[in-house]
Parts: sequence; C-alpha cells; structure tokens
Amino acid sequence: MAAETTIHAQGLNLTFETNDGPVHALKDVNLEINKGEFVSFIGPSGCGKTTFLRCIAGLEAPTAGSLTVNGMTPEEARMARAYGYVFQAAGLYPWRTIGGNIKLPLEIMGFSNAEQAERVKRVMDLVDLAGFEKKFPWQLSGGMQQRASIARALAFDADILLMDEPFGALDEIVRDHLNEQLLQLWARTEKTIGFVTHSIPEAVYLSTKIVVMSPRPGRITDVIDSPLPKERPLDIRDSAEFIAVAHRVRDGLRAGHVDV
Repeated sequence: MAAETTIHAQGLNLTFETNDGPVHALKDVNLEINKGEFVSFIGPSGCGKTTFLRCIAGLEAPTAGSLTVNGMTPEEARMARAYGYVFQAAGLYPWRTIGGNIKLPLEIMGFSNAEQAERVKRVMDLVDLAGFEKKFPWQLSGGMQQRASIARALAFDADILLMDEPFGALDEIVRDHLNEQLLQLWARTEKTIGFVTHSIPEAVYLSTKIVVMSPRPGRITDVIDSPLPKERPLDIRDSAEFIAVAHRVRDGLRAGHVDV
C-alpha cells in the first residue's frame, strides 16, 4: 500500500522584501512528508527552518513554487484546523489555569463545555500532566509548561503537529526526558510531526526522516531516512547506527556551508 502524502513542497521559494533589499529565505525546496512520519528540520540559525514550518502552517506565503497540506493549500488547511502548532516559548496566558490554557482553542472553536472538559482531560493524561489543570503557569517548571503547550496543540485532535524548537531553552536532563515522552506521544497518537531543532542528537533520536538545510537562502542539502527502530531507548544514542546517522547529518551541515 502506497504511503499517503501529507505535505508536499515543489520548487518552493520565499523572498522577503525589506528596506535593505530582498532577503532570500528559501530556495528551490522540494520535499514530501508522508502521513505518520516524524520529520526533523536541522540547519544553522537563519537557514529557513522556521520559515518553512510557517509556510506549512499558512503563516507565511511562498513567492514561488507549490505547497500542499493534506491536498489543500496551507491557507485552506489552516482554516480546516489541520494542524496544531507548538512555539519555542510555551506562550501560556498567566491569568489562566493550565486547564484554561489548554481549552482556549476549544472555546474559540465552539466546543461544548462537556466536550472541552473531556478533551482537556484526555490530552493532559497524554502529556502526563493529570492533576495540574487548576495550577497556573508560574506554578509549573519550564518543561511542564512546554508539555501544557503541546497538550493545547493536541486538544482539537489535528492530524499534523508542527513544533518549532520546543525544547531549545530547557536543560539537557529535562530535554532528554521530554524527547522520550514525545516519542511515546507520537507512538500513541500517530500524528505527522514536523520538528525544528538545532540539536543533531535530538534530530537523530526523534525522527523517521531528517531534513538538513543550508545557510540562507535555505536549501535542502540532504534528506535522511532513519534506519533506527521505532522503539528507541535513550541509550540507542550510543549505538553504531545512531552515530552513523549523526555523522551524515553533520556532513550535510558542512556541505551546506561549503556550497553557499
């Protein structure tokens, strides 16, 4: 059975017009992401990783090429609420409880109170925050706040989860724990995930596919299909297979710098 394409980019370009002249953010990006894949985007700062994610979300408009999400334009997919988006900062409203923050999109979308309560409970269980719904953001650690942000993005049960470096500000111990939890969450929900990161070990540990990008203008220098099994304990990072993939990612990053 052929894999179902969820995101398809062909000849994608994006140029921002600024007072200092045009800025070429993305150049000739071609990529296919299939349903249920976990795809990480890695590259140097300013290479267009986040810009590409925002294009998928319909938050930026490409200046050339084509991009479809679930067979629709990104704008149509956004209106159809085809994705949840997790930003670098948790972005929780301090005057709302954790449960109140998570149900905010459900309120906006007009779900009944009973449905809101059921969905909030389900996603809080998914991210291991059961019992914290009446706490306020300032009462939670940074890692717990980010889990609440993920729960909010999951609340309306979109097929696609877009994550823009969600663990970048966290310490390594917390980050490792959240990486493990995210893989478990992905296995349970079977979402299609697009994940931006600057960390080679994080990209290799999490992904079924790793997209390596060059410095601006952002181009794809390599697409790596991971040979690692779906079940991944943290100590898989010491394996020869993991190290080989990490070396290939590093080589792709170096090649991107050489080619520009």
